[in-house]
Amino acid sequence: MFSRDIGIDLGTANVLIHVKGKGIVLDEPSVVAMDRNTGKVLEVGTAAHRMVGRTPGNIEAIRPLKDGVIADFDVTEAMLKHFINKINVRGFLSKPKMLICCPTNVTKVEQKAIKEAAEKSGGKKIYLEEEPKVAAIGAGMEIFQPSGNMVVDIGGGTTDVAVLSMGNIVTSESIKMAGDKFDAEILQYIKKEYKLLIGERTAEELKRNVATVFKDSRHEQMDIRGRDMVNGLPRTITVHSKELQKALEESIALIIQAAKTVLEHTPPELSADIIDRGVIITGGGALIHGIDHLLAEELKVPVFMSEEPLNCVAKGTGIMLENIDKIDRKMIG
Repeated sequence: MFSRDIGIDLGTANVLIHVKGKGIVLDEPSVVAMDRNTGKVLEVGTAAHRMVGRTPGNIEAIRPLKDGVIADFDVTEAMLKHFINKINVRGFLSKPKMLICCPTNVTKVEQKAIKEAAEKSGGKKIYLEEEPKVAAIGAGMEIFQPSGNMVVDIGGGTTDVAVLSMGNIVTSESIKMAGDKFDAEILQYIKKEYKLLIGERTAEELKRNVATVFKDSRHEQMDIRGRDMVNGLPRTITVHSKELQKALEESIALIIQAAKTVLEHTPPELSADIIDRGVIITGGGALIHGIDHLLAEELKVPVFMSEEPLNCVAKGTGIMLENIDKIDRKMIG
């Protein structure tokens, strides 16, 4: 029994694993629940995510990845091991090859940490590839042609903007502003405006169900519960889309600025291609309401949402695994 090659989208918010020949077999939150006293891993993934903000003092729900890179090496290793054992791809005789995606501005030290964690969790040969490139492939873009393709990959920890041609990144920008920061902004807004403390999960629900980043494009409202900062008692408030659009304005402006910077540094011939082909948005952060309209208005080019924005990177790793022999020579292996 031989092992199968796997592609891993090692995200700040979620880990997705693509197994060659099988497709995406795992999609779970990047969360590990640990016992503080013993250092023992209690739960990983979905089960650990359910514990966020709801654990007793001795149990801690940790997110081992921050801004797309490893913040806690040992916990990341434990998480990867758990997921790889769960999908059962190891053979009796061999270990799988692993293709892992990371942000464009990841340092050599961070690359080494990712590779080491993957090796320790059972990988034979580890390849690292830049996330926007893999996302573009997963979104169905023809990046190996001599023409310009632009992708904006908004993840949990980072937003990667890149222009690609001939299979490589021509110009790119990576900023630590993405889905998690949107949650934090919403949390802060509720705290400041309503003197109400809410948890990360409530902030995320607001982002999904109520928030928009394009003015007057959504008119939803939602009742949320939290703890009153004045008297310490539980309280319910109603939050509207319009308020959250204002709360997220500054964060979104940074993503728009990153996209503009990339376009400014793009060779004119490729810029012309982007006007024809448009920009594709991928990643979980792409699901925030109105982002496509706002980018189209600001960049003055057509902007399209990819079909399955959450799965683009994982799908891209699958396509790259099919051609692993071709890229074997070129990649960091």
